[in-house]
Amino acid sequence: MAQLDHGTFVLVTDSEKALLLQNTTDAQDPNLEVRRKEEQDNPSDIEQSANRPGRMHDGGPGQRSALDDTDWHELAKERFADDIADLLYARAHKGKLGPIVLVASPQVLGNLRGKLHKEVQDLVTAEIPKTLTNHPLDEIEKIVQNELAG
Repeated sequence: MAQLDHGTFVLVTDSEKALLLQNTTDAQDPNLEVRRKEEQDNPSDIEQSANRPGRMHDGGPGQRSALDDTDWHELAKERFADDIADLLYARAHKGKLGPIVLVASPQVLGNLRGKLHKEVQDLVTAEIPKTLTNHPLDEIEKIVQNELAG
């Protein structure tokens, strides 16, 4: 069973915001401190997309079909998972990342899991499928500790 030992990192992320925390005390009374904060400015898809979907002519006379516009908001979310994976790999490669607990919604965990480099995957001690990015640090500490003890 994983626990929040001294030096353990905790990545709390959703598809637009990430906090890299590190436990500066022991597993009995964890004290998570922010080591890195990443936020993505990701306006809604409507704000990012073209004025109206494109049209193309079909084979028949006077027929036109609508084309789906790219969902820029979703694309940016996927790109954010790539960025987080790259950030973790860079830290791990420099020896600045130890055992890590991943905390994110199930969907984000799935996206991130597939993008993590083997060097980072080997450091993951636990995954917690919860969205905690908007919780205060003391609540994150309690929730993570309870989940790991569970």
